[in-house]
Amino acid sequence: MIEMVKMNDGNRIPDLGLGTWMIPDEKAADVVVQALKLGYRHLDTAQAYGNEVGVGKGIFMSGIPREEIFVTTKVGAEHKTYEAAAASIQESLDKLGLNYIDLMIIHSPQPWQEWRASDKNFDQGNLEAWRALEDAHKAGKIKSIGVSNFQREDIENILSHGTIRPAVNQILAHIGNIPFDLVEYCESQDILIEAYSPIAHGQALGNETIKAMADKYGVTIAQLCIKYVLQLDMIALPKTENPEHMHSNMQVDFTISREDMETLNKIRFTDYGEYSKFPVFSGK
Repeated sequence: MIEMVKMNDGNRIPDLGLGTWMIPDEKAADVVVQALKLGYRHLDTAQAYGNEVGVGKGIFMSGIPREEIFVTTKVGAEHKTYEAAAASIQESLDKLGLNYIDLMIIHSPQPWQEWRASDKNFDQGNLEAWRALEDAHKAGKIKSIGVSNFQREDIENILSHGTIRPAVNQILAHIGNIPFDLVEYCESQDILIEAYSPIAHGQALGNETIKAMADKYGVTIAQLCIKYVLQLDMIALPKTENPEHMHSNMQVDFTISREDMETLNKIRFTDYGEYSKFPVFSGK
């Protein structure tokens, strides 16, 4: 059921990938091997995850040709100079053990400790990181480049001063928390939205309205959540280490009706429990 989606640079990306946040480096190889065995061809990691080495080992151990696997990683949010970003790009290539990366994105417009800070301007720092990505792209080290957690003004900064349009904006997006204005803006700029935590980092599993809707379709809550973002024309990046969940998450051969999509669009919840300590779940 995994389909290929064309990005604005002409490259294609699988619409369902495996997120690897919080998967320890020592476990990542086995998780990746299992995912690729089940049919996944899109792996999403990041410098901040600390598991690029394991992800790279898993790719090698799988025996699957490199060109069949789409690999995404992210420039650390703290790298806001050209030199730091460029060095980190090469470090990611070395850790992954790859000659090229399919997609590399700026992880956040602000360093994590200054997430959504309104009293500081990181425009120039993002342009420096973007220039490093553009140069790596021109050198053939990266096939596509993009951003993550960027708001409209952050994207406009790149569009106004960069030479390559971001291919994607990877954001927190799930039933109950879709930034529709940002999504509409990205669509108007031909920037593909990737949805990380499409199951709300597990918090959707306890939502009774979502559960009732999943029961109606005879699917799991996770399957409903993944299908929801896919029907919004987003790339879905659910994270799991469980092979059964990996397999189940791929089984989304059903269609949510227009009326039910409208119902799901109206749900609002942003309580991530113990995970609210992380910047992306803080509500800022």
